[in-house]
Amino acid sequence: MDWLGLCVGALLGTLAMTTLMEGGQFFRITRMSLPFMLGTFVTENRTWAKVWGFVFHFADGIVFAIGYALFFEVVNRSDWWLGAIAGLLHGVFVLTVVIPVIPDIHPRMASEDEGPDPTPMLQPPGFIGLNYGPQTPIMTIVAHMIYGGILATFYRPLG
Repeated sequence: MDWLGLCVGALLGTLAMTTLMEGGQFFRITRMSLPFMLGTFVTENRTWAKVWGFVFHFADGIVFAIGYALFFEVVNRSDWWLGAIAGLLHGVFVLTVVIPVIPDIHPRMASEDEGPDPTPMLQPPGFIGLNYGPQTPIMTIVAHMIYGGILATFYRPLG
């Protein structure tokens, strides 16, 4: 396994993906911030939630890169477009499997079925993240495709 390519690709890919997604929030394309969601798992302090969230998001980027690397080893290639396809699948997985489960396990997020509550909570993402804006699924998939493309560009299978 090409550990140097894996680490460099994972860090640069996660940096690009996170920048794109947070930029999308800044430009009001989406209201979703995965780092903020992740950070609020461990703290309700908004500043520290962002810090912890970025740490967790970069750690996730490295962990997921190992899965991508295993895929690249199996197919014995790592072209940018193959990484983008893997990123597309990853993004669809996040939207259809991960995002719907978050309200069930997140201690500071309301569920779809909750009514008004005096405790401020994060809004649930809804189906494929649509509660955070209609462009959220597109932004999520594009960002993951860029992550996969960058990772594949730096990773070289051993075969």
